[in-house]
Amino acid sequence: MSLNIVFMGTPEFSVPTLEILIKNKFNTINVYTQPPKRSKRGQKINPSPIEQFCKKNKVNFRNPINFNNAEELKILKNISPDIVVVVAYGQIISKAFLDIPKLGFINIHASLLPKWRGAAPIQRSIMNGDKKTGVSIMKIREKLDSGPVLISRELLINENSTYGEVEKQLSKLGADSLIESLNIIENGKPKFIEQKNSDATYAMKITKKETKINWNLVAHQVLHHIHGLSPKPGAWFEFKQERFKVLKAKISLTKGVAGSVIDENLTVACKSNSIQILEIQRQGKSKQSVKEFLLGNKIKRGVIFT
Repeated sequence: MSLNIVFMGTPEFSVPTLEILIKNKFNTINVYTQPPKRSKRGQKINPSPIEQFCKKNKVNFRNPINFNNAEELKILKNISPDIVVVVAYGQIISKAFLDIPKLGFINIHASLLPKWRGAAPIQRSIMNGDKKTGVSIMKIREKLDSGPVLISRELLINENSTYGEVEKQLSKLGADSLIESLNIIENGKPKFIEQKNSDATYAMKITKKETKINWNLVAHQVLHHIHGLSPKPGAWFEFKQERFKVLKAKISLTKGVAGSVIDENLTVACKSNSIQILEIQRQGKSKQSVKEFLLGNKIKRGVIFT
């Protein structure tokens, strides 16, 4: 059977999946993405990465402000897809839509469900110090990320892994896993397994308040916090009333007063041990290696960061 597929996605994370669908000649009859956003500064309008991909590759797409309306419901019914694939679309889908496709909606979720349901699974996994994460191909139900899972694929995390790096790896892993899932579904033998709800944990959206670095944590916790928020939104400290984002760091066994600079290489003491900053971004500037940064910013040993 040749599946008629509608694809829904928005950020860069979604692009490899749409790309592999097109490359493998799946019948992708329509694409939904979020509407363009204006830049914070100026009036530049930024279409989503999926919209950009569609325009470049001449793929039909729609970008309604609100997907859950009567017009889109009518359009989806008329299109009559066999299945809808969702990858970080960015809007809740109501039950009226979920009932339309013959084989339902399936989603690529960037965690090993039922762990880390919710908005920020990759960041939370790294910030938590998890040793592994992965992707889950699941059916969408009304309750958040609670649907049965067809395929899960693991990815190891090490202490040097950043959110941005892991996101790219999971994006590719998710795309490959989706193709595997669609082939199983096309053959008519999918075995979706219900999640164990009692094992569920939730990855709440990252708030501005929690992005500030707490030097009173042990070094490994500080490192996980930095790498889990890198490159965005970025973990930061304040020095001379200016914010500095730390994008990469490593553990050092040297000790000192929490928050204090303890050598000329921008090593900062934590509650136990310390972290050496490797990559930094000054407010309003481009990121730099710490070596480049220190050429123009002399920070003496003993300075305390807040």
